[in-house]
Amino acid sequence: FVLGSGIAYPVLAGYPVDLEDEEYVLVNNKCQCVTVTSKFVPSKENPDEEVLTRNIRIIVPLKARENISDPLSPPRTTFVYRMSELCKNCEPVEIDLGGAIVQAQQGNSCEEPQTCYTYDRNQCYTSPVPFLHHGEVTHIQAALTPDSCFAE
Repeated sequence: FVLGSGIAYPVLAGYPVDLEDEEYVLVNNKCQCVTVTSKFVPSKENPDEEVLTRNIRIIVPLKARENISDPLSPPRTTFVYRMSELCKNCEPVEIDLGGAIVQAQQGNSCEEPQTCYTYDRNQCYTSPVPFLHHGEVTHIQAALTPDSCFAE
């Protein structure tokens, strides 16, 4: 595993794991199966002080493929995690600039596709499959994640 280098971590706002817990979820990346949480805990050196700890939970999917949309691609043996990529926020926000409302992107390198190690249930994945009809084989796209590919 390669956990991205870089000492400077971005400042993130999070949401509580549950209402009674003081642990906050900073990143919940379903595409790469990573959850990053933070929590204040008593310092080991000085129990009167609290220090911020971060917990990184990585689930490595068994039988992951190099190309998750191709069930025949070779098994994935390398998983790369970079905090800067996990923490980037590519959701556009509206900003008032001198009376004009413009959309700004909060992250950089958002145009680059994210490497997924498992299916992101919010995305539609398809794969070509051979279809025999009247003695003729054609390839059609089959949905690998039907719930995401078809409207309700």
